[in-house]
Amino acid sequence: MLFSSIDIGSNAVRLLFANVFDSKAGPVTEKASLIRIPLRLGFDVFNGGSISQQRADDLVKTMLAFKLLIDVYQPAGYRAAATSAMREAANNELILERVKRETGLEIGMIDGIEEANIISSLSNIFVNKNFSKTLYIDVGGGSTELSVLEGKRFITSNSFKIGTIRLLADKVEDAEWENLRRWLQQFRADFGQMNCIGSGGNINKITKLYGHALNNIITFDQLVFAYKQLNNMSLTARIEKMGLRPDRADVIVPAARIFVRILKWTGIGTVIAPKIGLADGLVLLQYKEMKEKGLI
Repeated sequence: MLFSSIDIGSNAVRLLFANVFDSKAGPVTEKASLIRIPLRLGFDVFNGGSISQQRADDLVKTMLAFKLLIDVYQPAGYRAAATSAMREAANNELILERVKRETGLEIGMIDGIEEANIISSLSNIFVNKNFSKTLYIDVGGGSTELSVLEGKRFITSNSFKIGTIRLLADKVEDAEWENLRRWLQQFRADFGQMNCIGSGGNINKITKLYGHALNNIITFDQLVFAYKQLNNMSLTARIEKMGLRPDRADVIVPAARIFVRILKWTGIGTVIAPKIGLADGLVLLQYKEMKEKGLI
């Protein structure tokens, strides 16, 4: 059954079409099509507090294009969610109202805890976990969401104002890093003995370049090497030598930094990067809601 979702992040806006089907482990999503537009709303918000007229215009044009594609694909449903940058923009209500008026698409803002919970709901697609507890790390442009599960049972989650665009803008306070470190301490008895799932385009790309691309795994040592090498390269070198898109070449370094810090603090030795994220979670959420209502 085909569903659609729109993820309006601080770095990019994504439109996903995905099929959902039942398996022995539960419902599974299978990507049909993904369109990504690097609008970078976070650069406006984290530097100036609101979204500029130009980026607001670009967002409306993007949503109009997405609406036309949704009309053509005719999914069983769609869900649009805006995260960190839109949450913090002083003019967010005006922009969301304009999007609805000019495109017909309704966008909901979700907080960091909701975002973490939606992403961790995808846990049933993963196999070969070595430990009972799993730490989910989703690194975005404006925030990092962490969730902890024991088996399939959700334990807790939190969101921190530490993201790639925010770091590039030098808008992350030392106190927020300390908040993240202290939050992790509640699981210190499990340090070194936790599975780790990483989501976001940056960890996927780092794993492809430096890890074991066939099984989507990267070790802590490989992550440290990736961070050091990429950080020592110029932006031009990352584009020309590593083949990175310009809108990936700058944010990949702060993303690597975030993952390295979290793994260092927790003693985790390996990250699985299965190429999933909020857009996939929004699709799965729609399927589950329809099933609970007996519509499928």
